[in-house]
Amino acid sequence: MPAEGFRAVIDTNLTGYFLVAREVTPRMLAAGGGRIVNVSVSEATTRRAGFVPYGPSRAGSESLSRIMAADLRGTDVTVNLLLPGGATVTGMLPPGAVPEGHGFLDPSVMGPPIVWLASDDAAGAHDERIVAVDFERWLRDRDGTR
Repeated sequence: MPAEGFRAVIDTNLTGYFLVAREVTPRMLAAGGGRIVNVSVSEATTRRAGFVPYGPSRAGSESLSRIMAADLRGTDVTVNLLLPGGATVTGMLPPGAVPEGHGFLDPSVMGPPIVWLASDDAAGAHDERIVAVDFERWLRDRDGTR
């Protein structure tokens, strides 16, 4: 892995989160609140052989998100993490690389939890790490409606 490639992934997956948050957080605070939803990955992905620099970049972005949540505790800006819950079909995989029936998640699994996390209904959710494939169960458990 060339150093330039390593830096490019870190810039996208870690520095990118920081730069966006640095721009939007003061505006959210001035507006009286807001929602930050960062995308994470499984812990195994952050340690998997051959996943340099992707794994470390995602571990760093998760740590950054948790620190942001701590720093914004007590404000009306919430910070939460959302991960799909398994390998997901993305534009990073070449066409035909994912045979049907091999357990890859459709990216649409992220839609309902992101919409909810960005809504007023999520005002009390802060510093949560939510797995999209378990979202309905997580929401029922959170609301106590098992």
